[in-house]
This record gives sequence, C-alpha cells and structure tokens, in this order.
Amino acid sequence: MAWTWRFEKSDGTETAPALPVEEFSTQGDAESWIGEYWKELLDGGAEQATLFEDTTRIYGPMSLRADEADRTDEAHQG
Repeated sequence: MAWTWRFEKSDGTETAPALPVEEFSTQGDAESWIGEYWKELLDGGAEQATLFEDTTRIYGPMSLRADEADRTDEAHQG
C-alpha cells in the first residue's frame, strides 16, 4: 500500500510538484510531509493537493493556501 499526493493548479489540472514526488507507507507520513512542505509546493505552482492510497482517492483536493485552509477549518468548527 502506497500513499501519494496529486498536485493541481487552481483549475484542477495536474501539475508537477516543485519537490521530488514521494510515496509514503502511511497516511500520517504523507500528511506530515505535506504539512512541512506546503509552502514550497505552493511557491512552485501547485495550488491544491489530493491524497491517494494506491489508486483510491482518500480526500481532496485541498487548498495549499494557508488563509483558505484556515477559513475551511473555522467553518467546520463553527
């Protein structure tokens, strides 16, 4: 089982990430990685990301922009 990210522009078209593509052995590792590198990914042209377990979409697309992510979190909490 491999966990991977798909990176997209804001219009949903796939884009190559600014960092080497990685496969992760756990969902937690994949989420920790994107938590560390979201800014570099955003600066490199990726606007959003989708998490896959093998070929199954787990969630996403989620914005890599912190201000949009903060608003989404607030909406879920409210």
